[in-house]
Amino acid sequence: MYDAKSLRAEDFINHQEILDTLAYADENKNNIALIDEIIEKAKERKGLTHREASVLLACENQEKIEEIYDLAEQIKKDFYGNRIVMFAPLYLSNYCINQCVYCPYHAQNRDMARKKLTQKEVEQEVIALQNMGHKRLAIEAGEDPINNPIEYILDCIHTIYQIKHKNGAIRRVNVNIAATTIENYRKLADAGIGTYILFQETYHKESYEKLHPAGPKHDYAYHTEAMDRAMEGGIDDVGLGVLFGLDKYRYEFAGLLMHAEHLEAVHGVGPHTISVPRIKRAADIDPTQFDNGISDEIFCKIAACIRVAVPYTGMIISTRESAELREKIIRLGVSQISGGSRTSVGGYQEEERPHDTEQFEVSDERTLDEVVNWLMSAGYIPSFCTACYREGRTGDRFMSLCKSGQILNCCHPNALMTLKEYLIDYASEDTRKIGEKLIEKELEKITNPKVKKTAKDYIAQMENGERDFRF
Repeated sequence: MYDAKSLRAEDFINHQEILDTLAYADENKNNIALIDEIIEKAKERKGLTHREASVLLACENQEKIEEIYDLAEQIKKDFYGNRIVMFAPLYLSNYCINQCVYCPYHAQNRDMARKKLTQKEVEQEVIALQNMGHKRLAIEAGEDPINNPIEYILDCIHTIYQIKHKNGAIRRVNVNIAATTIENYRKLADAGIGTYILFQETYHKESYEKLHPAGPKHDYAYHTEAMDRAMEGGIDDVGLGVLFGLDKYRYEFAGLLMHAEHLEAVHGVGPHTISVPRIKRAADIDPTQFDNGISDEIFCKIAACIRVAVPYTGMIISTRESAELREKIIRLGVSQISGGSRTSVGGYQEEERPHDTEQFEVSDERTLDEVVNWLMSAGYIPSFCTACYREGRTGDRFMSLCKSGQILNCCHPNALMTLKEYLIDYASEDTRKIGEKLIEKELEKITNPKVKKTAKDYIAQMENGERDFRF
């Protein structure tokens, strides 16, 4: 039986409930009166149930789909403004004992060059990322208790936070590693991580077990219940995601929203972020072997429906997707993107992009400067802000501010100040010119006179060499 408050994976991600939801969505996909009712509810900015959102995803009426898209764009603006948070992944090790059939890191791939960064190499990678202008990283590693024990991950986090190069500093380290114990999550929390991210891959249990035939990741319940252990271990912010293309997208969509509902019901805090990756070509992995691939059109529809269903969450789109697709989907609710990314172990130190240790091919190969330039030219504010995390505005404290719309009062000026840092220290001349005009224009949008004056004062001090101001 479906029970959002249960701590058992098969209760809060209930197979029969998902099947019933999909049947209900099929029955009502052309029920315009019901669709209008659900859209009206979504306009209240309090979210939708997995069943309501599934009806919108199944909707075939093009006029209503455009309404959903417009609403998604407006809700994103209401909660996050025109800011887009920037980050980069940092791959520490591709040693892995799992046999996930969709990932080139799988243990049986004898052609994959295995590599694990030393602490000196971590330092070199971080300096390379700081030289680009990054302030926020998501660290990644395969699951291998011998090569990648929790102690190694903790040492890497410590190294990353210690490196101060010129005006560079990594101010937030998010962690994307395998499901682990409450004790280990507590160690990660004590190390000062930002968000703990774990992709479910697929919520369909039977498919999950076939896709993970061997290794600790084979345990569906242990993996699916990881976020509860993370929160019990003191991690305030967690990030969900599925790998679209492994199973039927409507099943995954319903499961993803049920997981968000579960976190709200049990912990009072839903997912800090939701990621929407699609399976991509990599090493010995051919995505055409999986028969559940989704079109760009469906992908955009999924993103818009997630935004209206979970209005408060940060939505992430990675460089797995092309520049063209990212430009199209970003208006539908995306609030975080990666830039200048490399998915190989030790890839940032290399002048040429290495491919021998890549987890997947990067489709958007633009530099961080090019991505920042593109975003600003499109009217967005690239944000390198980490203030909420560093000021303790995490978990329920962040969510209460976000849901009330109050987060804009600090996030908008913080975004402008971190953009100013980037422009002074790292930007090309053309990017700097575009950015200075954007900052001047956006400062005038700050409605609180005191905040506006303080932001302008801080920005003036940055011109004189000072850094790291925040509200």
